[in-house]
Amino acid sequence: MTALHSLAGSDRTADRALQPMVHQLTVCIAAPTTVLSTADGQITHEGAQGLFHADVRALSRAEVLVDGRSPEPVAEGPSGRGAHHFVSLLRHLGDELPDPTVRLDRHRQVTPGVLREVLEVTSTAAADVSTRVQVVLGADLAGIAEVKQGAARPPVPPRRVGSTAVWGDGALTVRLTEVSPHAQVRVEHETVVLTWEVTLAPRTTVALRWAVEVSDPGAVVAAAPHTPWWPDPVVRADDRRLPQLLQQSLDDLHGLRMVTVSQPADVFVAAGSPWYVAFFGRDSLWAARMMLPFGTELAAGTLRTLAARQGTRVDARSQEQPGKILHELRRTDVDMALDGGLHLPAQYYGTVDATPLWVVLLHDAWRWGLPPEQVEALLDQAVQALDWVIGAGDSDGDGFLEYVDSSGSGLANQGWKDSGDSVRFEDGRIADPPIALCEVQGYAYGAATCGADLLEAFGRSGTDRYRAWADVLKRRFRDQFWVDDGLGGYPAIALDGAKARVDSLTSNVGHLLGTGLLDDADTARVVELLTDPRMDSGYGLRTMSSSAGGYSPLSYHCGSVWPHDTAVVVTAMARSGHATAAAALVEGLLSAGAAFAGRMPELYSGEPRGHLLRPVPYPAACRPQAWSAAAAVALVEATLGLCPDVPGGVLRVAPARPSPVGRLRVEGLRVGGESVVVEVDAAGDVLEVSGTSLRVEVAAPQ
Repeated sequence: MTALHSLAGSDRTADRALQPMVHQLTVCIAAPTTVLSTADGQITHEGAQGLFHADVRALSRAEVLVDGRSPEPVAEGPSGRGAHHFVSLLRHLGDELPDPTVRLDRHRQVTPGVLREVLEVTSTAAADVSTRVQVVLGADLAGIAEVKQGAARPPVPPRRVGSTAVWGDGALTVRLTEVSPHAQVRVEHETVVLTWEVTLAPRTTVALRWAVEVSDPGAVVAAAPHTPWWPDPVVRADDRRLPQLLQQSLDDLHGLRMVTVSQPADVFVAAGSPWYVAFFGRDSLWAARMMLPFGTELAAGTLRTLAARQGTRVDARSQEQPGKILHELRRTDVDMALDGGLHLPAQYYGTVDATPLWVVLLHDAWRWGLPPEQVEALLDQAVQALDWVIGAGDSDGDGFLEYVDSSGSGLANQGWKDSGDSVRFEDGRIADPPIALCEVQGYAYGAATCGADLLEAFGRSGTDRYRAWADVLKRRFRDQFWVDDGLGGYPAIALDGAKARVDSLTSNVGHLLGTGLLDDADTARVVELLTDPRMDSGYGLRTMSSSAGGYSPLSYHCGSVWPHDTAVVVTAMARSGHATAAAALVEGLLSAGAAFAGRMPELYSGEPRGHLLRPVPYPAACRPQAWSAAAAVALVEATLGLCPDVPGGVLRVAPARPSPVGRLRVEGLRVGGESVVVEVDAAGDVLEVSGTSLRVEVAAPQ
């Protein structure tokens, strides 16, 4: 992510920016457009409410009033992709009976660039009912960073244009495009007021419609084609939480699909709503990796979009370097004036891990069946990325990838835990840069070894130097990163600028599993630590051990639970032969998913399970969020133990034993372009693998 979230716990902005809190708002999304409102459907300019289009709040007010009053909300819920239904009562109308006789149903539908609402007023009163219904609209056209920081921006005065109204600031335009007949449209200083005089006969309904459309000629991202390529899988499990979580997750990922304006054919997923409806290298790469069981198309679009923006020059301000992969792409620069002068260019490369992760995704997509011609078209970019990994990524020549913000206005931390306080010693001290993160060394090792295999398979020469570099890295990592605790030790989260081990135990170490960087004994030790109650909250993996001096359950990166982080570790455990040990982590994510109605937030509290009946929300967390949604797919992959090698003609299946979700059958998996069915029983024995032309190898019980 970016440091937009570094203010989430700041006293100076909390009162303004988070009332009501983001996790309390309803969400409708069809990227790059999002609507956030209170649970009664109202958008009242408070906190993060509004109609957002990418990085701009297009409407800051959309309030329904009936006879000058706010309706009384009684129910709400999603009603389809990008849609929500709000039910309210109008108790001041109708008969004087105990039962309400007049109600308002507010139907909201969001499509890319468009917000439509239908207001249905229904009466079961014995006599005619007359009322005045109004919709009050306002816009401030605030940038997303301003909204996040709670900065006040005055409303933009609307202009009357014919029978409609328009807001604009010279760049982005919001236009009232639809109003049902007999409405009065009035411009009043800072608002547009739509008014209907309504009379309802007994047992009748009247429908009132309005819509606005956003146009942004300066946009860098746009909506993806309407129909996604992944199937609607048929999933049956004894644990019904998994199918429900997966369905909501796929719906959320559908809503986050976008393209860049310059590459409309290549689809990726935005990082998350509302703060990150933009292209993020690391987030999009991880989400695409987790989605591979349902096809390689998302991986291909993500890889190509990033390859087109791969670094070609050295620029300290943007952190660009030749071969380096992009961190984020925004419409304009991100200026966080309240956060110590943080200023990120619109195209920013301040990430240490996106480059090796790009190589790893290309390799994994190839193994899942990305067509050879599409792989070959990206091999030159793979070589450039690998050369960055073993070259400029190691800025001081010590054999490890490290980072430091050389611009003075960029991100202080440039791994996935990119808040300013995320890299801490066991006693709570914050580490000084340059920082070499442990998991980044695992990504780099994987990129060098898998990348060499990939290049060699396509007849490229010169791969020995990547393997030689990886061999040296593996030897040095054990010597430099391992913390001796007298019980077997563990990898430090990082080395600091003085090459001291930053000795807190964190979830970062789980990302080393399955990369090849650890030997079998060290792998077993890391698994043991990650399944310890200090790390396993009961709702997923804590980002930092509860025994560490810097631990706080609602810290953004020092004690909270991130679903994607837990899912990465679960799949890594499965890949390294420890799927059974991950069962408690799977259970934790499923319980959390059920508590959040299937829509996994970006993160939540790391408080131990049992303190409350559900996990504690993190107030500013994104919902939906791409890699949190994709975590559900990762659970399926890990439970079934899928390991395809399409170029080698083999599909290996090594299920968790016993299955953490009981009997599981998945129809609609995509391996090598074929629709595959895999079913396992509660014991983890394979009952069926069909639909594939690959040779199937089932792992023997361990």
